[in-house]
Amino acid sequence: MLYLYSVALLFAGLTVINLVFSYQSKHIDPAFWTTLKFQLMLLPVFLAANLSIGYGVKFGVKAAHQLSYVLVAAKCIEVLISIGMGYLFLREVPNWKTWLGVGVIAVGLWLVKQK
Repeated sequence: MLYLYSVALLFAGLTVINLVFSYQSKHIDPAFWTTLKFQLMLLPVFLAANLSIGYGVKFGVKAAHQLSYVLVAAKCIEVLISIGMGYLFLREVPNWKTWLGVGVIAVGLWLVKQK
């Protein structure tokens, strides 16, 4: 059950953070003060996302007993989310190199889990 909590919390927190930065890159003027205002308004959202990620890692370590495994799995989740955000905001379609990179991360995840 802790695996499920961990993945859900990591997915939620990483999705929120990637969503905010993707929205910022597409819709917020890159001028310093505009970006600062946007970031300050979203501090509570970042706090919730960081808490979600922190508890996701904590539950993952409690379930897997291996921090490196949880962090590599979180990175794999984040890469998949980033691919989705690239398509959602910029209509970027992943090519074979993107999927090769995801495969390398998946192999890394498998290697880290080996005893």
